Amino acid sequence: MKYQQKKKAVLLLADGTAFYGKSVGYEGTAFGEVCFNTGMTGYQEIFTDPSYFGQIMVMTNAHIGNYGICEDDNESNGMKIAGLVCRNFSYDASRAVAEETLKDFLDRNHLVAICEVDTRALVSYIRDNGSMNAVISTETDDLALLKARLNEIPNMKGLELASKVSVTEPYFFGNPEAKYKVAALDFGIKKNILRNLAARDMYIKVFPYNTPLAELKAWNPNGYFLSNGPGDPEPLTEVIAQVKQMIDEDLPIFGICLGHQIIALANGISTYKMHNGHRGINHPVKNLLTGKDEITSQNHGFAVNRAEAEANPNVEITHTHLNDNTVMGLRVKGKKCFSVQYHPEAAPGPNDATYLFDQFVEQLRN
Repeated sequence: MKYQQKKKAVLLLADGTAFYGKSVGYEGTAFGEVCFNTGMTGYQEIFTDPSYFGQIMVMTNAHIGNYGICEDDNESNGMKIAGLVCRNFSYDASRAVAEETLKDFLDRNHLVAICEVDTRALVSYIRDNGSMNAVISTETDDLALLKARLNEIPNMKGLELASKVSVTEPYFFGNPEAKYKVAALDFGIKKNILRNLAARDMYIKVFPYNTPLAELKAWNPNGYFLSNGPGDPEPLTEVIAQVKQMIDEDLPIFGICLGHQIIALANGISTYKMHNGHRGINHPVKNLLTGKDEITSQNHGFAVNRAEAEANPNVEITHTHLNDNTVMGLRVKGKKCFSVQYHPEAAPGPNDATYLFDQFVEQLRN
């Protein structure tokens, strides 16, 4: 791979549809599931969110890169998306605290990105035809060659990716003198989730995604946290069985996104791959326990089966999406276990749902 600015580039979808643009700079070919995010801001948090691992990100905002990159805004240890597609790319950073331009950040992380794509037409096409595998390339416009290579890429359905982004060794976050100790399973945890937990008097030990329950218990935590993460939750069979044991112990458990789906699976409720998924920072959710609505940040391509959740005597649906009625929250009856499908840590996004961290604290206190 070599550097060359404004070279012609192509995005090829799995069904053979092609969209053309220009290379942002770093030359190469990248594969992944194409999806789009409707957020008007927060591109750095999105690009570094481990939940997007293995995905080519299409940004619907017309301008990307205009406020540059600041290290504090990273949600993980680096770039997690597989590639970037945008309309207008800004090579300059206008924000005073910017430490580098987005282009420098992409180059440093060897990320292939293309701009000058008709993203309005592309997003409209994905909305109609669903998310699918895709390839972006600045190296060749031979569609037959790219299609042959693309056919070898596994589908997101059935793909386990938590192991690709999880830590391999435990680490600590927060104040060791905090009142509560929380053991967190890392399926792709975001830094702002850890900040929200630590700000509420919790000391967190983050464990690899497949850590045995006995090892979690040996730390003597006051509760458990199940993080967000990429991929299909159903292949995580050992983790699901372990979470079932965890629920039976009746210590407080809070799950977000993939953690929410694993809690559902641990209760015998299946998940499914959505047509497009929810990715943006303005998704309307109704809290069925309070009757209040909240605007939420979301990033998921799988969801919990609503009919099975409604029929399950052990769980209660606590939140619902007001656009499509998908399950947005669950609680396990008679247990201190609850979860949401969206992102209350809001990085990026609104702060309507930060009360969920306070709810977790209440369970730890009681």
